[in-house]
Amino acid sequence: MDLFKAFGGKSNSKDIAKERLQLLLVHDRIDTSPRFLEMIKEDILNVISNYVDIDEKGLRVEITKERKSDDTFISALHANIPIKKMKQVIR
Repeated sequence: MDLFKAFGGKSNSKDIAKERLQLLLVHDRIDTSPRFLEMIKEDILNVISNYVDIDEKGLRVEITKERKSDDTFISALHANIPIKKMKQVIR
């Protein structure tokens, strides 16, 4: 699912190519499918959008491998999700 289209924005071929390349790079780093990362993005956005309006142009979600002090590696999910405004949620 294209993130720009999911939130009503327009995407151009440059944005699509950039997103696909980023997914391929992540796939190489953590040995998982690009579709897996896309599913994570969709789930995160579905939950967060219940509480805030998101600026999808600045959205960035990636999984990286980081070296720990004992020279082992751990995968980490990094999400940069710019918030336009908070929604009023009544519970």
